[in-house]
Amino acid sequence: MDLRFSADDEAFRRDVHAWLADRLHGPFAEVCGRGGPGREYEVVDARIAWEQELAAGGFIGMSWPRDAGGRDLTLTQQLVFWEEYAALDGPGRIGLVGDWLLGPTLVAHGTAEQQARFLPGILSGTERWCQGYSEPDAGSDLASLRTRAERDGDTWVINGHKVWTSLADLAHWAFVLCRTGTVESRHRGISYLLVPMDQPGVDIRALRDLTGHATDFCEVHFHDARTEAGNIVGDVNGGWNVAMSTAYLERGVSTVGYQLSFGRELTRIIAEAKRRGRAEDPVVRQRLAQAWAEFQILRWSVLRTLSSVRAGNHSPVTNVYKVFWSAYHQRLGELAMDVLGLDGQLVDEHGPVNNLQAMYLYGRAETIYGGSHQIQQNIIGERSLGLPPEPRG
Repeated sequence: MDLRFSADDEAFRRDVHAWLADRLHGPFAEVCGRGGPGREYEVVDARIAWEQELAAGGFIGMSWPRDAGGRDLTLTQQLVFWEEYAALDGPGRIGLVGDWLLGPTLVAHGTAEQQARFLPGILSGTERWCQGYSEPDAGSDLASLRTRAERDGDTWVINGHKVWTSLADLAHWAFVLCRTGTVESRHRGISYLLVPMDQPGVDIRALRDLTGHATDFCEVHFHDARTEAGNIVGDVNGGWNVAMSTAYLERGVSTVGYQLSFGRELTRIIAEAKRRGRAEDPVVRQRLAQAWAEFQILRWSVLRTLSSVRAGNHSPVTNVYKVFWSAYHQRLGELAMDVLGLDGQLVDEHGPVNNLQAMYLYGRAETIYGGSHQIQQNIIGERSLGLPPEPRG
């Protein structure tokens, strides 16, 4: 792998930097550094407007093929964009689920009619999506899900309970995994449905997290909710492969901008260590140096992961990357708390918790969501290293 950026990449970087700086230092200054995991409640209206500004600039659907309305940017150009986005403190993306998860899934598995109906709303930043996968009794063992869809003429009728549904309260649509086969069918009896959220029978409840906010995560109850018969992606009972395609993207490329923002957080931790005199402590200095070195590994792992996804190679690269970045961010949060010392246990005048405290608290979830650490390690061991499966029983 050539880890250098070409002259064209650097020219693209200058263009991206200028476009972002013009807006984030101007009319959209309010959104700088706001939102994202653990802080989705911040400046919501302004960040929704930001999605439409990104769309106008051609920065939604960057990785999509041109015939689907995207820009088909190279891997290095995608990395350049996210590096500049993180460097300029771009806000958390409210449209991320549609842009980086559902959109590519529909390009790969959707019908022409589904693509014509749903891709334009994502590309324009006007239709928002959420992901209905996990359930109270079906998280890591997703194949045991119980939310059920029954065919009734020209519609599917959905009943069940989803949880940890990020941004459900802001979404127009959800892609929902439903049981359409027998209870015993597991992954062979699951279908992938596109479901409107604004309808009778869809009850959305925000969940309060450790940061003290009702944010990010929601639970969704479906009571005879409906969607059109044509809103099934893939075959009836064939949704598992479609879902794994989406999960592959979730673990690989959908949160690249968020992960690259860890570098900004590390910069703040270093500044805080200097301000408090902690940078003179040799142990703290070593940990700061280790965090910097690991961030460089993360940065180049992004490019390896992008390359794997672009090649359609469903290798354990994305699983390795998920294990690495989530554990790294937890360590970074622990380092932040140690730098803050006893002050890290106190709230200040800015709200329930400050940004470094929120990073630490929210980071506890990162080895669970998007595929728990233990399950990812099993996948890596069994599919990459050829180790025997863990005994069951």
